[in-house]
Amino acid sequence: MIRRRTIFTLAAGTAFAATACTDDSSGTDDPSDLSMDQFPRNETLYSTGSAWGPPADWNTITPGEATGLNGLGYETLFLFDPNTTELTPWLAESGEWTEDLVYTLKLRPGITWSDGEQLTADDVKYTAELGKIEAVPYANIWTWLASVDVVDDLTVAFTFTEARHQEWNNFLWAEQIVPEHVFSQLTEEELLTGANENPVVSGPYTVHSYDQDRLAWVRRDDWWATEALGLEVAPRFIVDIVNTSNDVTLNLMAQGELDISNNFLPGIQDLVAANPDLSTYYDEPPYMLSANTAMLIPNTAIEPLNDPEFRRAMAFAIDGPKIVDSVYSGLVAAASPTGLLPIWEKYYDQAVIDEVGFSYDPARAASILAAAGYEDGDGDGFVETPGGDPIALTLNVPTGWTDWEEAARSMAADLRAAGINVTEEFLDAGAVDDARTNGDFQLMLNNWSGTSHTPWTHYRYLFQLPVLDTQTTANFSRWTNEEAWALTQELAATAAEDPRYQEILSALQRHALVDMPAVPIWYNGAWSQVNNSVWTNWPSESGDGPKVFPSMWNTLWNMGSIYMLTELKLAE
Repeated sequence: MIRRRTIFTLAAGTAFAATACTDDSSGTDDPSDLSMDQFPRNETLYSTGSAWGPPADWNTITPGEATGLNGLGYETLFLFDPNTTELTPWLAESGEWTEDLVYTLKLRPGITWSDGEQLTADDVKYTAELGKIEAVPYANIWTWLASVDVVDDLTVAFTFTEARHQEWNNFLWAEQIVPEHVFSQLTEEELLTGANENPVVSGPYTVHSYDQDRLAWVRRDDWWATEALGLEVAPRFIVDIVNTSNDVTLNLMAQGELDISNNFLPGIQDLVAANPDLSTYYDEPPYMLSANTAMLIPNTAIEPLNDPEFRRAMAFAIDGPKIVDSVYSGLVAAASPTGLLPIWEKYYDQAVIDEVGFSYDPARAASILAAAGYEDGDGDGFVETPGGDPIALTLNVPTGWTDWEEAARSMAADLRAAGINVTEEFLDAGAVDDARTNGDFQLMLNNWSGTSHTPWTHYRYLFQLPVLDTQTTANFSRWTNEEAWALTQELAATAAEDPRYQEILSALQRHALVDMPAVPIWYNGAWSQVNNSVWTNWPSESGDGPKVFPSMWNTLWNMGSIYMLTELKLAE
């Protein structure tokens, strides 16, 4: 992998123009001989929307890795289709429960890593067994996975103590398989914190080079899916540009210097109407697919956020519909109090919502605070704790995320109006990530409860135990509810057609609304704006392209976004 440094300037197009200077084909050139400013425009896709800092981490074991690593580089055993909620074999050729507690998986033959080594059952076994390290995000599977056995080079047998079908399906489509012959040479510290700067991958691209402001991927000519599935990714090069601000990105999109942007762009609906080269998934509001639920995350390890009644008061104090209208101009929808995405609306328990749910009601917020002993004893307009201590909380979101900045301002103003002293503060995105992981925050926004094959993932996100010193994927509020976690685990092992399934979901909805470990505010859009001047046939509701997420987000490649790259065509 080549690393070169450049100076990134915010003047729209200044740093970008050099990379888009030629349309001459370089198909016969060795890509390792090319620098990023030599990539032909008609072979290169320019993207932005995921990275808010310099690329530095290609470690797929822990979150926060470079854009594209999980999907362009590392791949999963199955893909998940959120339209049908079904799993499709990917690295795996097939998988089935061959006994009540045994799942047998067969890999596709002929898959090679980018260093030429074969991808085999040993790699799958090794990846699963990495979960025995407590800090690995999927470590929880080893509370019910007993053993992993290699049957032959392409066959793996997983033996369980409990058949949690839904939770296992989540592993199959969400976790990337890593090369045993590379990762086994690393120490545990290197596995968890190393940069993995030269990743050996199975996917359609390898890392070409990177600078402080961008990361380049180059297509593999020997990607297994070309022969096995007849798929070939169209762009030879992908260059992902680090975000600096939404306004800068909007200018780059308007000038045709970006092909796809996957972050929120204020006023995009007006720009699309005025520029025939630009388009979105829907031709009219809401323009974007829904991707996840944006929620207020309280750190329940500190006072007064450790009090469920205080958290419920905050829920009633926040005007979610105002954020939808004023910040997003109707491009998103207010979230259900359950936090479950609309695809799971059939599981909403309206009786539970009516009894213990919430909506914007400042008077109700005030009554909850008063009943719980929070009063304004010194007359400054803000309540103190029942013990008389002043309350001053900070709400953090990443700087440059202009929609979240405005949402944070709106939420903090609502909370102050209800007598809760909250100030918004905008930090570097990396600092927000670190604070969320380490618990060094008071309030923050997070939207990692997203599209999945089952509502189970939402409740795992809220209630997963045990709470560790570092929380990497779930329960960022650090709330402990043993009963809710036991129900979540039971849900993982219960079939959706079982009457008990709805009973569990209703009970979990009640726990979430009474405990309020997170406050659902709105459904975040799968932000995607594309420019058709170089590449066309993007996913859209009305077009002929694939009906998949038109997104470069790491978490969406294995939800079908990889098909987007195989369907792109050059503009005439």
